[in-house]
Amino acid sequence: MLPENCTVAPQERNSIIKPYCISHGTLECFSLAHSRRFYEEFLGLECVRHGKPAMAIRLGMRFHVVCVEVGDLVHPTSLLNHWGIDVATREEVDQAHQNAIANQEKYKIRQVLKPQEMHGVYSFYMEDLDHNWWEIQYYENGFQHDDFFDFGDRFKADEAGDAAHLEELHVKSQ
Repeated sequence: MLPENCTVAPQERNSIIKPYCISHGTLECFSLAHSRRFYEEFLGLECVRHGKPAMAIRLGMRFHVVCVEVGDLVHPTSLLNHWGIDVATREEVDQAHQNAIANQEKYKIRQVLKPQEMHGVYSFYMEDLDHNWWEIQYYENGFQHDDFFDFGDRFKADEAGDAAHLEELHVKSQ
């Protein structure tokens, strides 16, 4: 399912910075211990505690997310600020959804939305104990990342976005 070589050579460009990859992102958590349990046991992510207030999480690529323990200073995110996890079949999405509901109390999952067809994938969203959103998705054509970039721009660069119709904007954090 995952391409053997997950690297893509950057194209020549006229940017000021000449990066070779996006290496990481960050998210906040109340407790590293509780979040790590959720990431490892439920989501199947690899975790490593690289600093006293933080740990790195990853899955299958040379990209990681730094999870920083901030306690009660956590800033809830909106559903549109989510992390995506791909699975191999629609059935795995449905099974993950059932498992999220069955384990909601154990892992302190705040909410689990229904699976649906949306933006070319079959998926569902869930809000974790730290108000971070996760999308568990199945993409029929393999690796969605490749198709996004292989297909190129579908809209003009200067065309305004049309987010007003997005249902995701109306989902409230719990």
